[in-house]
Amino acid sequence: MLSQGDILALIADASESERFETLLELDGVRVERITSKGQVTPAGEWYDQPWHEWVLLMAGEALVQIDGETEAHRLVPGRWIMLPAHCRHRVEWTVPDQETIWLALHWSSAVQEE
Repeated sequence: MLSQGDILALIADASESERFETLLELDGVRVERITSKGQVTPAGEWYDQPWHEWVLLMAGEALVQIDGETEAHRLVPGRWIMLPAHCRHRVEWTVPDQETIWLALHWSSAVQEE
């Protein structure tokens, strides 16, 4: 099965809310495009996912805070971060006047890593 697309085409308007689009789902792996425009994780809230997530920033800028770390990770186009299952994290900042585009790969923590 051949699939193709353009990760930077037909970007959803994220002015009102962050947008999540599944681009591909295969053998327990989900590929997702996330579009933000100034959105952040609400104060006091943390993501604590039961799956692994690898995120590549394609456009814009973002700050990702990991629970227990003093400084946020600054992501710019081309930078990526690996968030293991149950790594508590939050988005502290995204650019308010342009789209921040993330490419995220999600897979089960039950899948063995090599």
